Amino acid sequence: MSHSRHGTAASIAVRECVAAHDLDAAWRIRALAFGESPTPEEAWTAGGWRGWVAELDGRVCGFARAWPYRQFFGGRAVPMAGLASVAVDPYARGHGVASAMLDALLPALREQGQPLSALYPSVTELYRARGWEHVGVYEWVEVPLLTLRSVPPPAREVELRPAVDADLPALHDCYLRFASSVDGLLDRRGPAFEPWRLLELDVVTVASGGPAGSDSPRGYVAAARGEQGLVVYDLVAHDPDALRALLRSLASWAGQLSTVRLRLLQPRALLPVALGTDVFAEQWMLRVVDLPAAVAARGWPRAALLPPGLAVDIEVVDEHAPWHAGPHRLVVERGGSGAGGVVVERGGSGAVRLTARGLAAWYAGSASSVALRRAGLLDGDPAAAAVLDALTATPGPPRLGNAF
Repeated sequence: MSHSRHGTAASIAVRECVAAHDLDAAWRIRALAFGESPTPEEAWTAGGWRGWVAELDGRVCGFARAWPYRQFFGGRAVPMAGLASVAVDPYARGHGVASAMLDALLPALREQGQPLSALYPSVTELYRARGWEHVGVYEWVEVPLLTLRSVPPPAREVELRPAVDADLPALHDCYLRFASSVDGLLDRRGPAFEPWRLLELDVVTVASGGPAGSDSPRGYVAAARGEQGLVVYDLVAHDPDALRALLRSLASWAGQLSTVRLRLLQPRALLPVALGTDVFAEQWMLRVVDLPAAVAARGWPRAALLPPGLAVDIEVVDEHAPWHAGPHRLVVERGGSGAGGVVVERGGSGAVRLTARGLAAWYAGSASSVALRRAGLLDGDPAAAAVLDALTATPGPPRLGNAF
């Protein structure tokens, strides 16, 4: 697969990255763009990612790659391409190289069965011009250990123990039960993830005793101790007592440290103490690559509360993904078990008009139709737009718990 763009003074060609020939150039371009050391070859050839390089007048000058992830929306894991390492050699900037790579990879993602794409933007305008929009957060906080010492003890005793190799399947199941209830989190399955690496961390503490008949723990905490202190990558708990016990286990570090860094997998308001200030908070962007496939893969828990047959007509304006541009009808359906769902049919009146960016924000449930209208990302019948709100409205922005 290749994609070419011809200008008055230069010709840009985009093609699949071939590891045997392109890695040296890709390493150099990425390292230069992001101020990082070149990555060892094994890190570039593992994980199942798919890459593209751009050539300007025959010389490799750009690189991008997409990770094969699955991201929870509505309780179901939707295939998602995690776009990363988008970089252009300084001499080639200003020629449309990055845009040409995005234009080439969008149809490739669709062909590969990835109806969504997410990314952490370095240049927001670049991605907005191709249909990505800010929808969610990736957040770390600095937690004073004195604050954690004020967490009340569990109402009932919780057994805490260190994790061992045999716990890995149950720990992942514990994570999945948690992640499926938080829009945006990854399912951490597939070639991009190696579950055994969890036990490479210095602290993996399990709260034992999951649901009756289940081997899944009630929760766990996973952290690394380094020169800068304790970094908590996962804090997962399925009940208040497990959460209190795990937080109090972190408070035991008060003799050696004054704070810990905690990656938030859920809104801080749901935790039993005020957690302090942000260490790092970044917005991420989402794009709907293929609307019918994305709707079919997503969960629609609110559809069960709506009348079967309720429909809303939309028109998608998306010049960079013409395969799903135009009028569609979204119809609420009811399964045999009473669960709700949504199907997409071609056609309809186009009562609500959505840009590609507006489509991403609606799908993620990150903005109301009123907010999208104010931003110029939606227009049309307000009553019909209210049905869109009813389908995806969430109590807060989606969140990612992994960087890529």
